Amino acid sequence: MKLARPNVFHPRIVLAGCRQLVDGDGDDAGLIPALSRRGLHARWRSWDDPDTLRADVVILRATWDYAERLDEFLAWTTSVRHLLNAPAVVAWNADKRYLLDVERRGVPIVPTEVFGPSDRVRLPAGEVVVKPSIGVGSVDAQRFTDRAAAQAHAAALQEQGRSVLVQPYDDRVEHAGETALVFLGGKPSHAFTKAAMLPPQGQRIELDSTGTYAIETLAPADPDFEIWDVGFAALDAAAQQLDIAAGDFLYARVDVIGGIDDPRLLELELIEPSLGWTQLDERTRDLQQREFARRLSSALERLGLGPLSHRRP
Repeated sequence: MKLARPNVFHPRIVLAGCRQLVDGDGDDAGLIPALSRRGLHARWRSWDDPDTLRADVVILRATWDYAERLDEFLAWTTSVRHLLNAPAVVAWNADKRYLLDVERRGVPIVPTEVFGPSDRVRLPAGEVVVKPSIGVGSVDAQRFTDRAAAQAHAAALQEQGRSVLVQPYDDRVEHAGETALVFLGGKPSHAFTKAAMLPPQGQRIELDSTGTYAIETLAPADPDFEIWDVGFAALDAAAQQLDIAAGDFLYARVDVIGGIDDPRLLELELIEPSLGWTQLDERTRDLQQREFARRLSSALERLGLGPLSHRRP
């Protein structure tokens, strides 16, 4: 007697880039093969490609033009069937005011003030960083020693209707860079360092050929427990703020400045962070990308999109 086989469901998965980088910047090149080995079939599409609306789940990976099309992008996040990370996460994390939310929950951050388009901008003493509170890839972020120039840059952003984020420049980044902590499903995966990106006042930041993000100098890293502790605290604070579990974040990157004596959160990236796969040796990269696939499988089960779900949404 021939046994009936279950109707195995294969969800349609899209890795979302943007028009300038439909297939991402190359760092995620191993994800599709890693997913395929687990029976998950994905393809790249620009987030605004109509085909994304037919996908069962969309994973944000290189949507680096969203800041200039924010209203359109946020509306799109709620129109796709399932988005990872979720639309509420994206809406909160798109504006760097989230730093003030996590600070209120006890996470040490680089001192930060945010000013609306009509607010009077106040600058701290010393060298400062001025950037839009909604921005991607360090575009329009600048550092200043001259207060008049800093005020002029802030005013130019405000004239465009943008809110302005101001921070003192933490020169520890010149020596050790930023430490980028990568989490998958709320659990630590790997880390890498990013060299200081913002040039001194009067010099322009170097962007990639598409103009969507600043070119970064990366290296592998093995951070101390005290650095990872800031990552855990930031992820837990975000989960509490959003009333979800930290494990609901398919991926997260926590950027920290400083050593074990005073590590501080610079950014918590939950939308489309580069995950630094190319900084891992081949064996470790294979293991951690398999973990990404495993975490995605768990997320699909939670969404009712597992192989035996017998349904389409």
